[in-house]
Amino acid sequence: MGRAEGGLDVGGGGEDSRDRLSRDRRASWGAEPGGGGSGSSRAQSSSSSSSSSSSSSSSRRRRRRRRRRNKYQPHSGSSCPSSHSPPAEMALQSPASKEAEGPWREADQEQQEWVGSPEPEPEPEPVPVPPPEPQPEPQPEPQPLPDPAPLPELEFEPEPVHESKSTPTVETRGTDRGFQPPEGGFGWMVVFAATWCNGSIFGIQNSFGILYSMLLQEEREKNRQVEFQAAWVGALSMGMIFFCSPIVSIFTDRLGCRITATAGAAVAFIGLHTSSFTSSLSLRYFTYGILFGCGCSFAFQPSLVILGHYFQRRLGLANGVVSAGSSVFSISFPLLIKTLGAKIKLAQTFQVLSTFMFILTLLSLTYRPLLPSSQDTPNKRGVRTLCQRILSQLRKYFNMRVFRQRTYRIWAFGIAAAALGYFVPYVHLMKYVEEEFLEIKQTWVLLVCIGATSGLGRLVSGRVSDSIPGLKKIYLQVISFLLLGLMSMMIPLCRGFGGLVVVCLFLGLCDGFFITIMAPIAFELVGPMQASQAIGYLLGMMALPMIAGPPIAGLLRNCFGDYHVAFYFAGVPPIIGAIILFFVPLMHQRMFKKEQRDSSKDKMLVPDADPNGELLPGSPVPEEPI
Repeated sequence: MGRAEGGLDVGGGGEDSRDRLSRDRRASWGAEPGGGGSGSSRAQSSSSSSSSSSSSSSSRRRRRRRRRRNKYQPHSGSSCPSSHSPPAEMALQSPASKEAEGPWREADQEQQEWVGSPEPEPEPEPVPVPPPEPQPEPQPEPQPLPDPAPLPELEFEPEPVHESKSTPTVETRGTDRGFQPPEGGFGWMVVFAATWCNGSIFGIQNSFGILYSMLLQEEREKNRQVEFQAAWVGALSMGMIFFCSPIVSIFTDRLGCRITATAGAAVAFIGLHTSSFTSSLSLRYFTYGILFGCGCSFAFQPSLVILGHYFQRRLGLANGVVSAGSSVFSISFPLLIKTLGAKIKLAQTFQVLSTFMFILTLLSLTYRPLLPSSQDTPNKRGVRTLCQRILSQLRKYFNMRVFRQRTYRIWAFGIAAAALGYFVPYVHLMKYVEEEFLEIKQTWVLLVCIGATSGLGRLVSGRVSDSIPGLKKIYLQVISFLLLGLMSMMIPLCRGFGGLVVVCLFLGLCDGFFITIMAPIAFELVGPMQASQAIGYLLGMMALPMIAGPPIAGLLRNCFGDYHVAFYFAGVPPIIGAIILFFVPLMHQRMFKKEQRDSSKDKMLVPDADPNGELLPGSPVPEEPI
């Protein structure tokens, strides 16, 4: 029965011939002779064992078929069991059936190996995968910067204590080369202050002929030959204006235009006011001649320099306006002084005139500098002895570099030569008219004519000089000095008062042209960096001949008994000065051509070589570090 079940089970499992042979062999092993009860029991146990072994072998066969089927068919989803999980039959197989398999497990394993299970395919060697290249991190796109807020415009006002040491004029602000003057605005207020300065100072100085006559009236009671002594009062006053100019340049560069001009106007006020309290001629040499003259010098020169802070393109026009405005004072002051002298004495006249200096003191406060202050160059070692500081200050303030320019030397010498006879008509003309034309009482009309045409000449020359390029402006001075000398010589030749009026008209016109273009020519010769010192040295060189001229003319009057020789003498120096000035533009042109040839040779031989010659006039020379 058990065999039959085994056969059915086997047959139902579809076993092959090799399975049938192994089953028969097992049955023959179980039917041993000498049976009886023991034989039947063995047969029974044999049948049960064969039954269990057949079931286990069938389950193994099913597992093998399922394994083959799973191997050659791709798994999909969770419908195919995993090859690594045990089959359900083995999981449900009881431990008793596993023990009953007994020794047949090894035989089945050998048979399975003989039948041959498919050899496992060798696993492919893993292909080395190169590491992924590091990808650069994406850079964030640069965000556009917001537009900066506009900065507020700051008004630059440097301290006047350290004004530009090389020049207080316009530089075109390396040391600030981008600086441009405003060409107007507050500059017109500065022009008005400069006009008052020039008018009040030279209105009084040019009217000294009337004061000179009043001095002679007071001093004739003491000395009959007083013309020579009295002429020194006016000559010292006018000469000190020019004599102090180099020193004024130092104070202007160091303290600034505002402080220098204000202090000078205050000193002029003191000198003119104290002259009213003395009747001694020797004391008036000091009060009027020195104090008033020095104060006028300290107030006058900054008025020329400050215009360069506010004007460049229209500098000639600004100078012309200042000069023309001051001529109004020159016209009115002779009439004012003559009227005061007729009603009050000389002492009270000095007190009235001193009020103009007091107003000038207040107006000088408007001289606000615009150029930046230049600082001292520090010493490389950081330590400077007292001697080094003194020498550096002397080299800086008494800078003689402007005299390296040959054209400047010739120009300054020519003007100094012409100044010997320049001031003679202003001092002695009134006294000459009183002696030669006794019936003429309005002698002050001649000074009015000089002042009127002087203002016209200054205004016209300012416009004309702006249209004349370079050093050709000097030809205006040449013409002015020639006419000035000729008109001085014609004064003794005039036999009528009308002729004197015509002569005085030309004298004023020449004076206006000469004064106005002095500063622009200095700018052309030495450049803006040294214009202040150039003007200062020029006025200083004019001082001695200008001081000496009127006393020499007075001495000649005392020697010859009249003014004829004195006026002939006064006409010679301006003509000599005009001849000297005539050669300055020609020499400048010759030097310019020579330097062009030298510079071309230097470029051909040594391209990077620095020029070893001096700069041409009009080019600023940078200061060397100390």
